[in-house]
Amino acid sequence: MAAGRLSFRNITALAPMVRVGTLPMRLLALDYGADLVYCEELIDLKMVQCQRVVNEVLETVDFIAPDDRVMFRTCMREKDRVVFQMGGMGVALLSDPDKIEAILKKLVTGVSIPVTCKIRILPSVEETVSLVQRIEKTGIAAIAVHGRFKEERPRHPVHCDYIQAVAGAVSIPVIANGGSLDLVRTHADVEEFRKATSASSVMLARAAMWNASVFRSQGLLPVETVMEEYLRYAVQYDNHAFNTKYCLCQMLRDKVESPLGKQVQAAQTNAEISEAYGLQEFYQQTQDRLQTKRDTLQRSSQPSCPVMDGDIITMAIKFERREYPPQITPKMFLLEWSRREKLEQPRYKTVQRSQDRAFQSTVTVAKKKYRSSLWEKSKKFAEQASAIVCLRVLGIPEGRLGEDDSGLVCKRKREGRSNGNSEEERGKKLHVEAEASEPAAPAEGEGPNHPTQLAGTL
Repeated sequence: MAAGRLSFRNITALAPMVRVGTLPMRLLALDYGADLVYCEELIDLKMVQCQRVVNEVLETVDFIAPDDRVMFRTCMREKDRVVFQMGGMGVALLSDPDKIEAILKKLVTGVSIPVTCKIRILPSVEETVSLVQRIEKTGIAAIAVHGRFKEERPRHPVHCDYIQAVAGAVSIPVIANGGSLDLVRTHADVEEFRKATSASSVMLARAAMWNASVFRSQGLLPVETVMEEYLRYAVQYDNHAFNTKYCLCQMLRDKVESPLGKQVQAAQTNAEISEAYGLQEFYQQTQDRLQTKRDTLQRSSQPSCPVMDGDIITMAIKFERREYPPQITPKMFLLEWSRREKLEQPRYKTVQRSQDRAFQSTVTVAKKKYRSSLWEKSKKFAEQASAIVCLRVLGIPEGRLGEDDSGLVCKRKREGRSNGNSEEERGKKLHVEAEASEPAAPAEGEGPNHPTQLAGTL
């Protein structure tokens, strides 16, 4: 199904390919001249379970599975040019034309956007033509024909005569597919394949997977250039690292065992893949830009006054290190205030979010819990943010630049380090020593209420 009214005549399309047709590859194909791009085949039952989410940071629309996987991601750049490929029983449906007809009729009458169909050829030309004519009557906008039998593999030659027979038997556009092995290697070959099949349009799979610049009318680019441009899109749109790696390995082909190929195969993150291609600076700049945007959006969407979230007091607060003197932190002020009030020292519990590995911390002080509703890039920053929430709710100074001296932290701590240790570290050490000098508590007194800092990362 294509998102918009478009023509399927005289076009060149990126074919649907499992694990390849994700957003970075589709955008790359469009950049190089593809008129239409198909996403990878997605199972319709799984998509029904997905939640549609507008990702304001990436400026995409995501369909998220219950296990937090991004099943489909799209953006405005491919609006009216992307085809959502729904998968049912695949080639098994070829033996059940009644079911094919029923499914297509249901789709055509149930949606307001064009519906297309893609098939493989049947054992004879007559059977293939008969099926396609039945399919045409359902009202679909176009049909793509992969010129191989269901048992044939890419190494087998494509049957252009079957596609040609189909093209002559129906009035809807026919999109020829399957020419990547021996017919299409460059952009100039696309028109030759079109002529050989008498089709309206051409759809490319492996030729595009190996080098997406096959869509480029000016000629092929070096695959190294194509890989770098693909990787930039993968980083920009936070593509899953293993999908990024898979696509790059397909482009490397016989060079997959080269030093670069081995480095790519060993990589576990997009950051490591970027390092293999010398794009560390681009990766970091992109991450910084996305984080800045994420922070801005979080601030604008969260209330600045305290809000109860269950039994936790929350505020939309970020820890900005530049707002505090070098040796002063909100955690230090909160610790000193707790000591002065003869309270147990603050306890921090931190969790990590799986989708972007950001952190959020909750601090417990005097049996009350405080947390920032915003997520931080590190565990340390998350703890500082929760400390700020607590201090501001209680009306306690937090040590920011320009703030009046509260006397909570002595001058020596403000001036810097002594004997190689920060005052916060030395303060903790003295606190531990002081506790150790007191009589030991009985064994049954130990447990969850023991005044020891707690931290947990999920």
